Amino acid sequence: MANLNGLKKGFKTNYNRTFGEKFKKDTVKRIENNEYTVREISTLYQVSRTAVYNWVYKYSILYRKGYKQIIEPMSGTHKVKELQARIKKLEQAVGQKQMKVDFLEKLIELAEADLGIDIKKKAGSVPKSGSGRTDKK
Repeated sequence: MANLNGLKKGFKTNYNRTFGEKFKKDTVKRIENNEYTVREISTLYQVSRTAVYNWVYKYSILYRKGYKQIIEPMSGTHKVKELQARIKKLEQAVGQKQMKVDFLEKLIELAEADLGIDIKKKAGSVPKSGSGRTDKK
């Protein structure tokens, strides 16, 4: 008779595990909040994807079996994140421009104090007499 001890080592032993309802609901919430995907959950807890999808269909508010979703929840959150990143970039650009304006104004003040002349044009000031206007003929 053949020795089956070596053959048994190659096979995984199947075991049935049960997960509590609270664990399943928490897992589904993580999927809804885009923290994990179904594939990541199934790999992490060594559960079949079918089982995870069954949990999702049973406990999810967003994903119901038989209903079609027109707008994906991920697209809304993705758009918000993109807009927040754009706002952050624009705020940085405004801050850099403001620093440049402040620097140039200070530079003008120092130049006016050192040279004793008005560099900055003041609103309502009368133009100084110069060579005048020349008309081309």
